[in-house]
Amino acid sequence: MDLAFTPEEQAFRAEVRAWVRSHLAPELAHKVHQGLRLTKDDLQGWAKVLGRQGWLAYAWPTEFGGPGWSAVQRHLFEEELALAGAPRILPFGPVMVAPVIMAFGTPEQQRRFLPGIASGEVWWSQGYSEPGAGSDLASLKTRAERVGDHYIVNGQKTWTTLGQHGDWMFNLVRTSTEGKPQAGISFLLMDMKSPGISVRPIRLLDGECEVNEVFFDNVKVPADQLVGEENQGWTYAKYLLAHERSNIAEVNRAKRELERLKRIARTEGVWQDTRFRDQIALLEVDIVALEMLVLRVLSAQKSGKNSLDIAGLLKIRGSEIQQRYAELMMLAAGPFALPFIEEAMEAGWQGDASAGALGGFPGGEVANAPLAASYFNLRKTTIYGGSNEVQRNIVAQTVLG
Repeated sequence: MDLAFTPEEQAFRAEVRAWVRSHLAPELAHKVHQGLRLTKDDLQGWAKVLGRQGWLAYAWPTEFGGPGWSAVQRHLFEEELALAGAPRILPFGPVMVAPVIMAFGTPEQQRRFLPGIASGEVWWSQGYSEPGAGSDLASLKTRAERVGDHYIVNGQKTWTTLGQHGDWMFNLVRTSTEGKPQAGISFLLMDMKSPGISVRPIRLLDGECEVNEVFFDNVKVPADQLVGEENQGWTYAKYLLAHERSNIAEVNRAKRELERLKRIARTEGVWQDTRFRDQIALLEVDIVALEMLVLRVLSAQKSGKNSLDIAGLLKIRGSEIQQRYAELMMLAAGPFALPFIEEAMEAGWQGDASAGALGGFPGGEVANAPLAASYFNLRKTTIYGGSNEVQRNIVAQTVLG
């Protein structure tokens, strides 16, 4: 196993780094590096910049408009974006639903939907979880009944991330109650502007409405927006979830946030605490180990070998690492992790190391950062995309038999 990058791959990294440096606004990178609030315009604006370069669809094959990069090139691209402070690519369109449309959609669906995803013009949302169907997704009850050339959809979804901005939604719906629960699920593409769809934001601890409830009241969905076959949606959902779980690992984001943790620890005066620095060192070791696991998979793919199906394992370790760095940041800031001064943050002021000395608020650079809110928010990572307890069972069955 050779984990070293070739000269060609290093040249590719340099090309990406130079391009990002010239196209990523410093103000936007500052927001990301400091954990400040990102608006819809921030997220979609950057997606459109990538789309114009043909890089929003960075994991797509050339036949569907992607660059056709290797797995190693995709990894290097993700790393350079993360380290530069680029907003994360929202996965719902390019990473999640697009591969399903490519693999199971009709040619007409591919022509209709893929260009808007690749350009960043169309914002997609995910309609999976329901009030009574989270980790046990197969128990979903949102119903779609075929009437002529349409489906009539009734029901509710919840925890729909950024659904208030959604143009389209990919939705799991129940089309049959016969047999196993998994056997009666279908995969629909729905226009969020359709009559009968209402979105109710859920306000979180930090004042943000990151997640939403979505209600469907006799929503008419053209039958040609069914992906694949009716009642076979569970197969497509599992295919999509494999992409989501690998994406949750986000080892490159973890590397960036590790450096932020070190900055906060130094600014807040806890860097000299040996026990605290030990925790940072343990976290760094685990991040390196996760990166080695990712590179091992990439090495196997590059050599033509079949890599282990470890999407669940990557999800487990990656999500736990996200929770640990969020917790350590909050602990480093101490009581100053609690205040969330929205007006100050929106004005762009976060304080600096000299703020206390000049008579301003103590707490250094994190005086207004929502560190506690981020900590609570990231508790979800071990639940969504398949809870880690379930993922451990899947890994055990896959590896141990």
